[in-house]
This record gives sequence, C-alpha cells and structure tokens, in this order.
Amino acid sequence: MNRHIKNTVSICISFLFLVLQGCNSKSEMGVEMSTLKKLEVEQIKPLHWWVGFQSEELQLLVKSNQIQGMKVTVNTPSVEITKVHNADSPNYLFIDLKIKKNTAPGKIQLLFSSQDNESYSLDYELKARTKSALDYKGFNSEDAIYLITPDRFANANPGNDIQPNLQEQKINRNDDYARHGGDIQGITDHLDYIHDMGFTAVWSCPLRTNDMKKGSYHGYAITDHYEVDPRFGTMEEFKTLVEEAKKRGIKFIMDQIVNHCGLYHWWMEDLPFKDWINYQDEFLSGKPTKYSNHRRTINQDNYASEIDKKEMTNGWFVETMPDLNHKNPFMAKFIIQNSIWWVEELGLGGIRQDTYPYADKTFLSNWAGAIMNEYPNFSIVGEEWSYNPLLIGYWQNDPIHKQGYVSNLTSTMDFAILENIKKGISQDESWDKGLIKIYDGLANDFNYPNPKGIMAMMDNHDMSRIYTELKGDIIQTKMALSTLLMLPRVPQIYYGTEILMQDFDKPGDHGLVRTDFPGGWAEDQVNAFSGEGLNKDQKDMQHYLKTLLNFRKNSSAIHHGETVHFAPKSGVYFLFRIKKDDIVFLILNKNETPISIDLNRFKELNLIGKTFQNVLKDEAFEWQETLKLSKKGSYIFSSTPK
Repeated sequence: MNRHIKNTVSICISFLFLVLQGCNSKSEMGVEMSTLKKLEVEQIKPLHWWVGFQSEELQLLVKSNQIQGMKVTVNTPSVEITKVHNADSPNYLFIDLKIKKNTAPGKIQLLFSSQDNESYSLDYELKARTKSALDYKGFNSEDAIYLITPDRFANANPGNDIQPNLQEQKINRNDDYARHGGDIQGITDHLDYIHDMGFTAVWSCPLRTNDMKKGSYHGYAITDHYEVDPRFGTMEEFKTLVEEAKKRGIKFIMDQIVNHCGLYHWWMEDLPFKDWINYQDEFLSGKPTKYSNHRRTINQDNYASEIDKKEMTNGWFVETMPDLNHKNPFMAKFIIQNSIWWVEELGLGGIRQDTYPYADKTFLSNWAGAIMNEYPNFSIVGEEWSYNPLLIGYWQNDPIHKQGYVSNLTSTMDFAILENIKKGISQDESWDKGLIKIYDGLANDFNYPNPKGIMAMMDNHDMSRIYTELKGDIIQTKMALSTLLMLPRVPQIYYGTEILMQDFDKPGDHGLVRTDFPGGWAEDQVNAFSGEGLNKDQKDMQHYLKTLLNFRKNSSAIHHGETVHFAPKSGVYFLFRIKKDDIVFLILNKNETPISIDLNRFKELNLIGKTFQNVLKDEAFEWQETLKLSKKGSYIFSSTPK
C-alpha cells in the first residue's frame, strides 16, 4: 500500500469515527449531550459506587428541586435503569440501577427529562474495587480491641476544633459534655502506642458528622451518613488512619448506627416519605415524642403483644434522635448501601452496630446478610445490652436457630460474662457467690453458636469504669482483666483502663467515664503515651496489661485451644486453654493468706512433670502434686517459654 492510499484510508477511518461519535453523543431522548444542562442536586447518595459486587443492584437517592416526575435514562449499555420511584416529597427521586458484571469502571451519565421538555445530565462515578472481597478480614478471637472515644483521646489538630458552619461552636475541656477537640489525626499519631500495648484492632466511637446544638461529641446523633465530621478531620485523614493501622497489623472497626439519626439530619427538613421516620406525624405536628419502652425481650418473646413490639422498635431512643423506619424499603436500602459503602471506601476490619435490638429484626437480618454476602470473611458485632445469655446468643448467626431466625450476625457483646466476672471477683465466697459466678457464667457458652466470636469487655463508653466498679481495688482490677484476656472471646478494652482511669466522683456519668486521655493535648502535664507524670500504680497497670496483651497476641493456645475449667474450691479457680502441648492456664486466688493447692485434682490433664513459666514474672515451676500460692490475685502460666 502506497503512502497516498494509506492517507486516504486513515482519513476515512477518522471520518467514520467522528460520525459514530456524533451518533453516540445523542441520548436515548434524542438530545445532543453537549447541550444538556447539569442537574443541580442537593444530595446524591451513595456518593459513588463500585463495579464488581455480588449484587448488581444499586438505588440512588437524588434530591433536587422539583425533580419528581422526571424521566431518567442512562448512556451506558451495561448499566440499566430498572425503575424510577417518585417520593412523597417532590424533591426526591429514587433510581434503581442494575450494574451488570461486564460494566467497566468510570463515569456514567444519567439523563433527566422534565415534563416541560427540559433536559439535564448528571455524572455518576463507578469505581474499580482495589482488592478482592475475600481480603476484607474481620476481627476474631485472635484480636484484642482498643475502644476509643475520639473527642477525648488526642487533639493533634486544634485548627479543626471549631467549624463555622456547624451549630456547636465551643471547645471546653472543663465541661464533661462539651467537645474537647480530640480528632482522627490524634488516633493516627498514637497508633504506635496502641500497637506496642499489644492491641490488634481499634474500635472508634462514630466519626460521622453530628451537627447538633450541644452534646454531640460522642458521635451517635448522625446528621450526614456519608460525611466525616470536620471537627474530627477529613475523609482523607480517615483513610490514612485505616491504612496506617493496617501497616501495624491493626484492624479498624467502624461504629455504625442504623436505629436512629440526629434531629438535625439534612433530610429532617424535607422528609422523602410520610413514613421515613417512626412517629413522623406526631413529630411534624409538634406532639410529644414517643420513646422506646426498652423492652428488648420482645425480639425473642413468643408471647409479646403487638403494642409492646411497636413501642420497643418504633419509639425514639431520646428526643434528639429520630427513630428510622426500616419497614420503608427505601430507608432500608439507604442504610444497607451506606454500610457497604464505608466497608469498601475505607477497607474496614469490622462493624460495631449500636443499639442492635431496637431496630426491626427483619431489617437487621437483611442488613447483615447484604454485608456478609459481599464480604464473607467480615465481622459485625451487635450491641445487645443484656445480662441474659439467652438474649445475647439469639443474635449470633445460628444455622439451627430455635425460632428459625436468620441473623447473619457474626458477633454480639457479652454483658453477661462482664457481670459474672465482676461478681465473681468482688463477692465473698459462698456456695452460690464469688468465683462460682465466673464458672457458671462460662458454662452458659453452650448457648452460643460460636463463643469465640462473642465480644467481651469489662467496661466501655456507656458504663462505669472497671476500676471504679471494683472500688479502686487494683488487685481485683487485674484479676478481672486477666480473666477477660484468657476467655474464649474477642476481648475489648476501653482506652484509659491501662492507666486506671476512673469515675469515682459520679459513678456511671457518661461525661466523666469519657475523660480525656492524659497526654493527648499539648498543655497536659501528664502524658500516658510516654509515661511521663503517671503515678506508680498507673505505670504498673500499664505494664501489666502490655505484658498480657503481647503474650496473648502470640498465644496459639488462647487463640485456638480448647477451654477446660474446674469448679472453684477454697477460693481458687483454674481455667485452662489447651492446644496439644501448648498450655496456658489462669489461677484466680481470693485468699488473703498463703494456700497450698492439691494438684492431683487436675490429673486428667496429664501435666505431671511439665514446666510452666509465669507470664507476668520471671519465675517457673514444675507441675507436681502441690502448688503454693502466697498472695491473693491473678496468676497466668504458660508451657511455652517467653
């Protein structure tokens, strides 16, 4: 082919390309794409999405002035609009999309046509997924979780403390219910401390925008589900936190709230549907708020009345937190997609779901199921604040559920064992009190489909600190924490427990429970991160927990071993974790004077002649017929040398 012919062919191909491009530049409505106005939107949620999910369905919430009744098409053949839903408000459309498996990442264009023949376009991004769904690993019994209230942990950036566009406009560290300024960067800056302490996961109280008039520091009154509260930082800082945590082998667990939102959520001034929130008519007419009856047993009770069920699940938690109506399918879809969006956006290592039994239980099954369908190795823990193990176990996913309920939930929070440990350690010994409470409490594990998947703790952000609960008794506090770390559970420890933080002045007061961590503010005279200014007892407890946590981190017996315990006798309780020759055991001794233990009672374990190292002290003993305990307290021994 000569040069002239080549040029001619090239020109023809170019002309054909331009013709085809011109054809494609027209929408299905026959409108030139270049002439379309951009649709002005107040909200589009989710902010973006991804290709390659198991579910091909996506529902967009689009809020724009007088959008109701518009026809919508899409310019990408692999993306199909299956249905467009008008809302009760004229300013919303809900658009159902099908994103086919062959859809390439990139921007798609949604085309809107109004009844008066005006045409608009709206770009929407479909991103590529950065890793396989199987690579999203949740928390398990190998982890130890550090719970942080971010406003009270560390203030790395005072410049973000006040945000002129938000309602709460002050920082006051002298007010336990005001904002103190802790932020995301403050957590990131101290990940090395968290890692060195021996923690492998961080659970932070919510970090999304809480634009409330007061008392919004805790994060549980969300006013935008897709926005990071700017007083905590930016989305980029949030992503950096999660990535830096991963580099240190630390998973990030996101605190989410499906049950309610904040009173000043952006949708409260223009609710999409007449049943978007529970008791909506009463709210709009200014009538008194109907609160939940908090009768959480209605979820399991075969005899529960319909009115009790309604008052439990539909009632508001407090007057500033509207209760979301999960029976509305658009609300349900919004919440489910929002949870998946955060998992994918940040690469989360788990979700902690607040006030779990208060939401509609059918919705909860669908919500957890949708997440686990996309991320089979993920973990979700639900807050069931009950001391009844039957209620706690009800929510953990069980293939043979007594009521046929499919929860899809991997974990619940074990308030029952918490109470048993406190009583076991603090009560005087008798037939039915004292250490027997721990023994009997652990015996209830038959109720749980997977006991090792249950999250256990000694305190958290909603309850009095364990040091306070045990009346400032350091020995008892150590006994409680060592027991927690030996159980077949996922242990969670609240920030500051390691330095004996307390709430003696007002036990149980939330503001006091969530005290600032010393050293997190530039003006602090005490720095718990470095140890500067801590007293002897605080340093000792910090070292104690650090030693136990780092031992636990590498203990195969604790992670994967079977559990064997012996009924308490003479104020002494033995609990073993055994994986073949790797044996770790806990002794709780409540005797104030020395006691000699007859080890023949443990003959079934075949321990004679084995050498055990004290995990907490540089000492060892060979298992023979007797063991002398000289002091009250907690002992942990391991057959595996340090």
